[in-house]
Amino acid sequence: MLMTILDGSIVTVAMPAIQNDLGFTPAGLSWVVNAYLIAFGSLLLLAGRVGDLIGRRRMFLAGTAVFTAASMLAGFAGSPALLIAARFLQGVGSAMASAVGLGILITLFTEPRERAKAIAVFSFTGAAGASLGQVLGGALTDGLDWHWIFFINLPIGLAALSLAVPSLPADRGLGLRAGADALGALLVTAGLMLGIYTVVGVEQYGWACAHTLGLGALALTLLAAFTLRQARARNPLMPLRILRSRTVVGANLVQMLMVAALFSFQVLVALYLQKVLGYGAAATGLAMLPAAVVIGAVSLGVSARLNARFGEHRVLLAGLTLLALALALLTRLPVHAHYARDLLPVMLLAAGFGLATPALTTLAMSGAGKEDAGLASGLFNTTQQIGMALGVAVLSTLAASRTRALTATGADPAEALTGGYHLAFATGTALLLTAIALTGLLLRRPRTT
Repeated sequence: MLMTILDGSIVTVAMPAIQNDLGFTPAGLSWVVNAYLIAFGSLLLLAGRVGDLIGRRRMFLAGTAVFTAASMLAGFAGSPALLIAARFLQGVGSAMASAVGLGILITLFTEPRERAKAIAVFSFTGAAGASLGQVLGGALTDGLDWHWIFFINLPIGLAALSLAVPSLPADRGLGLRAGADALGALLVTAGLMLGIYTVVGVEQYGWACAHTLGLGALALTLLAAFTLRQARARNPLMPLRILRSRTVVGANLVQMLMVAALFSFQVLVALYLQKVLGYGAAATGLAMLPAAVVIGAVSLGVSARLNARFGEHRVLLAGLTLLALALALLTRLPVHAHYARDLLPVMLLAAGFGLATPALTTLAMSGAGKEDAGLASGLFNTTQQIGMALGVAVLSTLAASRTRALTATGADPAEALTGGYHLAFATGTALLLTAIALTGLLLRRPRTT
């Protein structure tokens, strides 16, 4: 998890250096990120189910090995084509390992208190990877060169493999005959890949053009055909019984909204610090560090105890409320902000993420039996990636459109950028309020008499 999240955030800081060194065009540069997202997001569901069939340990080890090898290839890349290919391969390996990682935890830690602790560590590691990536990205790029943002994965990957081989118990899996649905695998992979490709291209093509509407309709058709196939197949790749759980469906919907909203916090705040306030890459990472510290402290320190005492539903509501308040405060950011007064309180409110994520993860996995743990893990990671892609497409497009409109009226660049970010933060707040409403409707515990 650390390696996967670290890789996602560390690359964004080094993009200008990669462009200058390899000669990427502005449009081509986006594929350093998009190639990874498309492979990762589209293969998670398939990898999770295949892990259930062939053994989650085997899938985890293979995925970690592929990701580590692809990282070395990316570090040595000397051309745009080779780097994009290596990034796609990184996405494949990351999907294989990530899809079953949470399922492994769920099956290893069956006692509720121990499972809560394991999920808290899992959530903390994700937050740590995101923040560490921003700090390391600036330090490695400025101190060495951009190649080292990929080489940093080699010792992490080798350490993960050396620890996993002796510590993870062998599991035979259900066997391929229990879900060897080749047509279903083709439909879901093609549908998700095409859907994510369509979403990441919105910033370039727009929402209403034939490219977006046509490919989006085709992606939805493929996913609908996959659903029908699963309802009729003798050995479905994704047994639809997992979607009968209101808790599983609700948790995945809430996660999608939360992740989409928090794109505005994780990315647009960093852009505001650099483009409006003039922070450098390393200073931006340090400015975001308090958020990671409080998220980690809450995830590791109190989340498991709060979930046990008050229940995941109430803790999730509290976390989402804190996050909505944080984004609401960001809608009032001035052009000339003072960090301690205007930004530090928002960073501290990010503690809501440390409350919400472990509770949401527990709820999302609660409706899955041992035989479906990998599938539930893959589904949870898939909705996370879809939420991220939607957040990028919707919030960045809104921010850019608002910035252009303000520039056309004569606003100076800093004021126009800030106005664009305000709109994105307001939209993110609305998404979180919707997530709060869904939590109340779908994830509340039934009353007992």
